[in-house]
Amino acid sequence: MPLVGFFIGDVVLLVLGGAALAWGRQRRGSDAVYGATLVLSLVAFVGALAHLLGASGTAETLVLPLGLPWSGAHFRIDALSAFFLAVVDFGAAAASLYAIGYGRHEHEPLRVLPFFPVFLAGMNLVLIADDAFTFLLAWEFMSLASWALVMAHHREAGNLRAGLVYVTMASAGTFALLLAFGLLAGSDGDFTFAAIRAHGPTPVVAAVVLGLVLFGTGSKAGLVPLHVWLPLAHPAAPSHVSALMSGVMTKVAIYGFMRVTFDLLGTPSWWWGIPVLITGATTAVIGVLFALVQSDLKRVLAYSTIENIGVIFVALGLALAFMGNGFTAAAALAMTAALFHVLNHSLFKNLLFFGAGAVLTATGSRDLGRMGGLLNRMPATGLFVLIGCAAISALPPLNGFVSEWLVFQAILLSPALWSWALKLLIPAVGAMLALAAALAGACFVRAYGIAFLGRPRGPEASDAREVDRWSLTAMGVLAVLCLLTGIFPGVVIDALAPIVHAAIGTAMPSQSAIAWLSIAPIAESRSSYNGLLVFFFIVSSALLAAYAIHRFASAAIRRAPAWDCGFPEADPITQYSAESFSQPVRRVFGNFAFRARERVEMPPPGDLRPARFEVTLVDLAWEMLYAPLIGVVGRVADVLNRVQFLTIRQYLSLVFAALVFLLLVLASWG
Repeated sequence: MPLVGFFIGDVVLLVLGGAALAWGRQRRGSDAVYGATLVLSLVAFVGALAHLLGASGTAETLVLPLGLPWSGAHFRIDALSAFFLAVVDFGAAAASLYAIGYGRHEHEPLRVLPFFPVFLAGMNLVLIADDAFTFLLAWEFMSLASWALVMAHHREAGNLRAGLVYVTMASAGTFALLLAFGLLAGSDGDFTFAAIRAHGPTPVVAAVVLGLVLFGTGSKAGLVPLHVWLPLAHPAAPSHVSALMSGVMTKVAIYGFMRVTFDLLGTPSWWWGIPVLITGATTAVIGVLFALVQSDLKRVLAYSTIENIGVIFVALGLALAFMGNGFTAAAALAMTAALFHVLNHSLFKNLLFFGAGAVLTATGSRDLGRMGGLLNRMPATGLFVLIGCAAISALPPLNGFVSEWLVFQAILLSPALWSWALKLLIPAVGAMLALAAALAGACFVRAYGIAFLGRPRGPEASDAREVDRWSLTAMGVLAVLCLLTGIFPGVVIDALAPIVHAAIGTAMPSQSAIAWLSIAPIAESRSSYNGLLVFFFIVSSALLAAYAIHRFASAAIRRAPAWDCGFPEADPITQYSAESFSQPVRRVFGNFAFRARERVEMPPPGDLRPARFEVTLVDLAWEMLYAPLIGVVGRVADVLNRVQFLTIRQYLSLVFAALVFLLLVLASWG
């Protein structure tokens, strides 16, 4: 698919956003809009995949007479942008398919339909932009469209605050990226990426740009402490939009970071990986700790996104560290792990958000305390969500295990580095990543067990029914892909080779040449993993165990009432709750991670009022960074507000003083 085709597709999406204003009032208007975005996204996905698999190291460019009058708008597609285009457009296609059914439950479709195609167009334009002006313009398109989608349900409690925090953080991130591109353009003022690559920044400028880009893209990706908007905005948006924001938009931010650090900045210095590693590891641990103590299902998934973004940035930090030290093979392994996890997270996080949307549609609630027993009433959704939970918990043979296993394989190569700072830091990062992986498993055992197993805790769960076939089809496709990419990871690794080779100068060994479909990160003599054999072992063990039980133990079965712990006809409320499940973690990590406080109100004997248990959590990043800043801004605003109550003489005096000041500045400048 030529580059001009991607541009035309984005223009069609923008036009479709305008047409949705009229179609949204019709009975099947949402079906038409989402059907059109489904077709356009699939075409773009096929084109991007064809470019990636057929990439020969050459890039296709396009210059149009748009944007800045003296330079025009520059577009480019190479292996890196083709991969992210494939991820974005496949996620968009899955969300569109899901939304055909889910969108029929939308009470105010005109608040969603016009912005959905614009959101998709903005993400695609970011990925093909080849100059700073076009990149930032598309970035703002993406940010504003997603903000409008977050505000779709503005009447719900907390959504206005979510939208305000989101647009503020997005603006701050865009400002940081603007400064970064201004430094990269230099004195020549040429904002095209080709010109930036040609002259290259000085080491000092490169260091400043690295910090600005880490802030600018990290605020969109959800890096700690820039994550405060994400657990607010993602639950506020409709579920198919939440899936796009979490599983897709965050990947556009990762693309922005990779485009600058691995392309525009040139060869990295040895220390570049240190801030990225520290930020990524901290993000992974903090994200999963917060996910483990949430009671809102969509907030669990939002904080889990923060954890997975941390894993990706750890892998990118490893790639920078290895490149700066001249270990290109290890750098190729780390970058492959990062890109693989980008794909994996897009698949299972979209699946889980779709599952959360199905639960919300069926029960009308996101509160885990009101769920339970949904597997009996929503068996297909329960199966697909189970696969997603196992994948995000990095359990073999699913895809999440492969990418995290590759990250740990890269960590194990760190003793060969000559920098003692990295030799000490990377094992510590590996320990934090192992902790995050273990807690992620506990997090999704908790979420799935409370929501789908046990007995219903309320009428919402008791009356739940399975969702529509469109939603089930979208979840089923993603669940199958989570399994296939885990069983055949070598196919994905070989597809990522052109990207890694373009950025690093080398790539992982060809996995298709290895016998038995195994993957070998560096060499077959070091370590290997075979997802297909693990899959056959699990399936054959399960079938053998089932056969043995039914063949040899059936005669010994004695039917009797289930053990009731001495409480016959127990109320479902006596089951484990979300809060009780996470209590050990909350008490161990609560003091330093989120200042957890528990308050119990026990009525006196004879009082028939129920006991009350309340848990309060505090985001330390918000309390220590943002709350004081908000307070300062509020006080400054109060002071400046007095200006509007001055007299005409005072206004004239201020104008006169300002003129005198400007004249003095000009005189001193001359």
